[in-house]
Amino acid sequence: MSTPDARTRLFTRAVWAVLAYNLAVILWGVWVRVTGSGAGCGEHWPLCNGVVVPREPAIETVIELTHRVTSGLALLATVGLLVAARRVFPAGHRARRAAGWTMGFMVAEAGVGALLVLQGLVAKDDSAARALVMCLHLVNTFLLLGAYLFTGLFAAGMPAPDLRRRPAVTAGLGAAAGMLLLVGTTGAIAALGDTLFPSSTLLEGIAQDLDPAAHFLLRLRVLHPVFAVATGLVLLGFAGLVSANTRVMRVRLFAVGVVGAVALQIVLGFINLILLAPGWMQLLHLLVADGLWLLVLATGAQALAEPRAER
Repeated sequence: MSTPDARTRLFTRAVWAVLAYNLAVILWGVWVRVTGSGAGCGEHWPLCNGVVVPREPAIETVIELTHRVTSGLALLATVGLLVAARRVFPAGHRARRAAGWTMGFMVAEAGVGALLVLQGLVAKDDSAARALVMCLHLVNTFLLLGAYLFTGLFAAGMPAPDLRRRPAVTAGLGAAAGMLLLVGTTGAIAALGDTLFPSSTLLEGIAQDLDPAAHFLLRLRVLHPVFAVATGLVLLGFAGLVSANTRVMRVRLFAVGVVGAVALQIVLGFINLILLAPGWMQLLHLLVADGLWLLVLATGAQALAEPRAER
């Protein structure tokens, strides 16, 4: 990797700070759903109940408005990164292009959020349209986080990953990323079902899942643990592939981190199931899922980009 200068180091630190801030914004968005506050500003966007600052707002309005404000700040921060990338890096630089992709995914993120509000796909809405848009929201969020990650890695001097250097690792990374997106969307559906149709006991929840007459969100909820187990196996295989194809200790440690994160996520998934998906547990479960996504991308990218990993 090339040695970054002071401006590059400052930009890289800014990317990591904005990435961390976005993780907090994402978690607050989950809290909006958990508390049923998605309609706190009515079907108005970007205004809240038709005004900029509501007077004597209900708690649901405060929660929703807070999410909008923090999301707006994230958008402005991403614009700032894009402008800074154009000043710090020359045309064609990988970090500059990655910052452009980040801006694109951020605009899409805002658009999907607006769609949810303007179409009334919030609060107690249990339509298939809401489930579909939430899945698209989840996928775009993952892509946004990945774009931030690559912006930071390229700014720090990581070479471009060579997808042809190690075909097995490339295939493993593709499979791992695909399964994470799939299990993430099933998780979004399961979380929506938990929020809209809470059960008082674990047995009651299982009975809901198996009832042919149950709402489709409940019948689809069973897919998440199935895909979670399959994804865990794919990720363990991916970590093994990376370890077998590199001599770079840093990359091997990242692969070990993937194994640890998979184990942690499985444990959290069982706890979430046993505790009947309380709000705080949903936040923690998603936070680890986001971290696992970033860790897998970073592991694969470095394994494919680091020439010293050649045997």
